[in-house]
Amino acid sequence: MGLAADLALGLNAAAWAERITGYEMDPWQAEVLRSGAERVLMNCCRQSGKSLVAALLALHTAIYKPGSLTLLLSPSLRQSQELFKKVAGLYREVAEAVPAEAESALRVELTNGSRIISLPGREQSVRGYSAVDLLVVDEAARVSDDLYYSIRPMLAVSGGRLVLLSTPYGKRGVFWQTWSDNGDGWLLLRATAEDCPRISGEFLAEERAALGDWWFAQEYEAAFQDAQTAAFTWEMVQSATLEEVDTWAL
Repeated sequence: MGLAADLALGLNAAAWAERITGYEMDPWQAEVLRSGAERVLMNCCRQSGKSLVAALLALHTAIYKPGSLTLLLSPSLRQSQELFKKVAGLYREVAEAVPAEAESALRVELTNGSRIISLPGREQSVRGYSAVDLLVVDEAARVSDDLYYSIRPMLAVSGGRLVLLSTPYGKRGVFWQTWSDNGDGWLLLRATAEDCPRISGEFLAEERAALGDWWFAQEYEAAFQDAQTAAFTWEMVQSATLEEVDTWAL
């Protein structure tokens, strides 16, 4: 590959992703990869390809931003390992261009000084990191708010990017709140099963029958559902809440 072509791929992560994966990105995937937004939230159904996009973003950053630090966070060690496996699998396609100096089951260090490190979502495991260029939080709907608030300062000096990806997990937590508030300053994307050509209509019909409407909406329509046992919906509670309070003279 010539220098000009390589530079072009450095500026167009979507084209680079299609080159190394060998297939065309879905429109929403390409939008995430092309975007230079500092804050990205991917609200996606199961098996939509959101983890693939996160892995591609991590690898593209490591290759085209020498000396960068990318952290991949998940609620559990097993989930962190699964996400990193996607990164490692993609890296095999480009390893000749930027060889690895060190590699393990949860991290890779490249000869250009970049690092990709995958961590379980525990506050004591992540507090030692700083100057993060890309912070990816997988299954973000299931990550505690305390952890989320403790990792944001990692971006204070570096001005790094924050990417949250998840299937919804009810109307709770930072992931839901960011989405429902229209995430000022965030690129918000929603991908349902209908947006994923790899999921057949026949399979979805079978899943709706097996899961019921409530679970189907959450898992395949990326819908934030009220708890099944809740007496009142979130919208009902909000409509009964006053933003201003009358003060009484004593």
